[in-house]
Amino acid sequence: MRSLSARRRSFQFSHWSFMFAEIAVWSFAVLVVTGAVLMLFYDPGMSQVVYDGSYGPLRGLLVSRAFDSTMHLSLEVRGGLLIRQAHHWAALVFVAAVVLQLLRMFLTGAFRRPRTGQWLIWVTLLALGMAAGETGNALPDDSLSGGSLWLIMSVVQSIPVVGTWAMSLLFGPDFPGDRVIPVMYGGHLLIAAVMAALLIAREMLVRRHGHSRFIASLPARRSARPMMALATIGMLIVLGFGFQIAPIWLYGPAKPTQISAGSVPDWYMGFLDGALRIMPGWELTIADYTLSLAVLVPTLVVPGVFFAALAAYPMAERLLLARRDRRDALGRPKSTSRMTRETRAHDVLDRPRDTPVKTAIAVAGITFYGLLWAAAANDQIAHHFHLTVEAVTIFFRFAVVIGPVIAFVLTRRICLALQQADRHVAEHGVETGIITRSPDGGFHERLAPARQERREPAIPSGR
Repeated sequence: MRSLSARRRSFQFSHWSFMFAEIAVWSFAVLVVTGAVLMLFYDPGMSQVVYDGSYGPLRGLLVSRAFDSTMHLSLEVRGGLLIRQAHHWAALVFVAAVVLQLLRMFLTGAFRRPRTGQWLIWVTLLALGMAAGETGNALPDDSLSGGSLWLIMSVVQSIPVVGTWAMSLLFGPDFPGDRVIPVMYGGHLLIAAVMAALLIAREMLVRRHGHSRFIASLPARRSARPMMALATIGMLIVLGFGFQIAPIWLYGPAKPTQISAGSVPDWYMGFLDGALRIMPGWELTIADYTLSLAVLVPTLVVPGVFFAALAAYPMAERLLLARRDRRDALGRPKSTSRMTRETRAHDVLDRPRDTPVKTAIAVAGITFYGLLWAAAANDQIAHHFHLTVEAVTIFFRFAVVIGPVIAFVLTRRICLALQQADRHVAEHGVETGIITRSPDGGFHERLAPARQERREPAIPSGR
C-alpha cells in the first residue's frame, strides 16, 4: 500500500501548460470511443460492389466495400458523419497536443531524470500518432486516400534490400491489390492499442515521479481534470459538427489511374510533402543497385534522424553535463557538485532564456519544420505571387539550410539579452514611474527592489 506522500504526489500544482498533456489524453479518449463506433459500420473489404446509396452523383458506380461502408456511415447512419468527423478532428488535435507537450518539456528541461521515460513515451506517441493518422486516412478508399497509397508505395519501394519484399507483403502481387486496406485496418487498430498502453504507462510514471512540494488541494485537482475533459470533448464535438473534413463523396472512389487535384496531407505530414517537393532527383548506384535518394531521404532519413535526435537528446545532455560537472568539481567542494547535480535533475526547471543553446536548438528545429511545411505549398506560392515553381523550389532548398542557422543565432542572442536585462533589474531595481525631488533640487525616478521569484509556484516537471 502506497504511503500518504506517494498518493499525494499524484495531485500536483496545476500549471496552465498541463493542458497540453490533458488535451492529448482526452483527445485519445475521444478517438477510442468514436473509433469503437466506427468499427460497427466499417467494412475493410476490397471486393467491388455497386454503390446504391443516398448520394445520387455516385449511384451506380463500382466501388470497394470499404468506400461503400464509409459512405453509408457518413450519409445514412444517424449521427455517423458527426462521429466520423469528430474522430478525424480528434486525431489532428491529438498530434498537435503531443507536439506542444514535447516542446514544453524540451524548453523547460522536463525530460531529465527521473522523467526521461515520460519524454520517450511522448516521442513514441508522436511517431505512432502520425502513423495512425496515415493508416486511418487510407481506410475510406477514396480518391484522396488512393493518392496517399501511391506515396506509401513509392516510399516502401525506396527502402534498400527489403523494399520489394515489403511491397509485396503490403499490396500483394499488384497495386493497389485486395490486401492493402485490410492490412492498413489491422495496423491502425494495433497502433491504437500500443498508444493506449503507452498512455497508461505514462500516467503511472506521473504518479510515481510527482513533486510533493507542488501539491494542490485534492478537491481542486479532482475538479481540474473533469473541466479539461469537458472542454476538450466539447471542442471536438463542435469541430465535428460544424467544420467539414474529408468529404469522401466529393472525392469519389479510389482509382489507380486518378488522383484528386489540390489535395494536401494532414498538417503534421506537411513537412514530408515539402521535403519531397524540394529534394533534388538524386539517385545512387551501388553494385548495380539503385537507391532513389529523392524519395528515401525526405521520407525515411529526415524523419528517422528527427525522432532519433529527440529520443537521444536527454542522454546526450546528461553526458555533456556529467563531463562539465567533472571538470567543475576540480575547483569546488564535492558536496556542492553533487547538490547541484541532484537539484538540476529533480526539482529545478529551466526558463528558456536561462538555457540559450537549448532554446535556440528548439527554435531552429521549429524553423526547419516550418520551412518544409511551407515548401509543401510551393505550387500555390508560385501561383499567387506570379513566380515559377522552379524559383520557389530553389529558394526553399537554400532556406531549409540557412534558415535554422539564422534562427539559432538570433534566438541565442535574444536569450542572452534577456539574461542581461534580468541582471540589470536585479542590480538596479524596477522602474515605478514615480518621480521624486531630492533635497538638492534634482528629480529622480523611484526604483522598487526586484521581486525574487518564488520556487514553489514554478512549473512542475512531472507532467
